[in-house]
Amino acid sequence: MSEALDILSSRFGYESFRFQQEEIINTLIKGDDALVLMPTGGGKSVCYQIPAIVRKGVGIVISPL
Repeated sequence: MSEALDILSSRFGYESFRFQQEEIINTLIKGDDALVLMPTGGGKSVCYQIPAIVRKGVGIVISPL
């Protein structure tokens, strides 16, 4: 089990990622940038929360809200 999937299960209570979440999370964990556009309820928050837990340092999220 990958570290990201383990965190998804242990901290968020989900057993699997939704559409494209795993790809986005792996991109961010590697240190690459990502622009994520998903509908409300699509799982955007997990896409930045898990990499922030896995990586050392500070995660920066830019939101138009």
